Amino acid sequence: MRFDRDTLRELLDSILRNRSRSILTGFGVFWGVFMLMLLVGGGKGLKELMEKNFEGFAQNTCIVFANTTSQPYMGFRKGRTWNMTYTDVDRVRNSVAELETVTPLVSEWGKSASRGTFTAQGSLKGVMPDYCMIETPKLIYGRYINDMDISGERKVCVMGKKLYAQLFPEGGDPCGQRISIDGIYYQVIGVDANEGNMSIQGRADETFTIPITTLRKAYNTGDVIHLLCFTAKEGIAMSDVIPRVRSILSHAHYIAPNDRQAMELINTQLIFGIVDNLFRGINFLIWLIGVGTLLAGGIGVSNIMMVSVRERTSEIGIRRAIGATPRMILSQIISESVLLTMVSGLAGIVFSVGILAVVELAMTEDGILKAAFQVPFWTAFGAALLLTVLGVLAGLAPSLRAMRIKPVDAMRDE
Repeated sequence: MRFDRDTLRELLDSILRNRSRSILTGFGVFWGVFMLMLLVGGGKGLKELMEKNFEGFAQNTCIVFANTTSQPYMGFRKGRTWNMTYTDVDRVRNSVAELETVTPLVSEWGKSASRGTFTAQGSLKGVMPDYCMIETPKLIYGRYINDMDISGERKVCVMGKKLYAQLFPEGGDPCGQRISIDGIYYQVIGVDANEGNMSIQGRADETFTIPITTLRKAYNTGDVIHLLCFTAKEGIAMSDVIPRVRSILSHAHYIAPNDRQAMELINTQLIFGIVDNLFRGINFLIWLIGVGTLLAGGIGVSNIMMVSVRERTSEIGIRRAIGATPRMILSQIISESVLLTMVSGLAGIVFSVGILAVVELAMTEDGILKAAFQVPFWTAFGAALLLTVLGVLAGLAPSLRAMRIKPVDAMRDE
């Protein structure tokens, strides 16, 4: 059946004659599509918000820090305090070939910074240049710490975005200007705009990053390092490497091999894996609920069309008597079903997109969108295609019933 003007008018007239049932059925399809699109867009936005918390942080990282021992070992008492040293960095780097980056970190908390009358509070983090492989900076001005800064023990710093806003409220490029941190003047060489909530020894936007050699000299930290961070090479599971690192450090510092408390190792690869599995499960539930609601709407369309065919027995019989072929009857019923399903479904898509647009406006701060809650184009296209198939299937049984109606039976029914 071709969708010319007369045919479309006939289909609309048929739907309008059964207005109440059509509205009820259309609402079922509308609600199913609306919920599916809303859940898909909402799930996508929530995932982006979660990923923002991990922004810039390497997914295959392990962080080691020293703790008190829980077991006596080789003459040392229980509850002993120990510290990692720069020698441990070389030990781990030279002994475990599967590691790509091994870098130390030293930090100082609660440091006051000032520039003229402007003040700020933040943590101080001493790092090596390769620390950017652990927390990738998002530089909006300047550069990161380099080898020359390390070897020359330069008093330079990279500041977080929040600290930059407090010390330089007028904006502009701060590189080359000097600020005072704990009474020591540092030259600003960069601004890190990373806002991820997952960071080491303080949030990235509230941290001053300086060369580790400078911090070591300024605060007399000696040979002690607070954290040891390392990443595995591509294709290497961090869980396979961690036992070897634990064994190397335990042996070097006379710690019982089975003393888990003495050495804390945080495997971020495991954390990211849990988050990924969580959202896979959420997406599965979203599609399960959405498709189930759509199928329920399709069954409703089929039932309404079946009732419509039963009430139009005389009409269909007369059409058969004056020359309508079974194919024409079939195409009319299926066309009505597809049209009803598509109109209701597309209305659900449009309405859900509008609701998600309002959510996006609420999630916009300072003109910057925190997360995109809109439905991907191909998802909406796939939903429209699914609605078409659903409309055909919903109208198939009623159309087959209509094809079996004989003119004589229709007249007798009348």
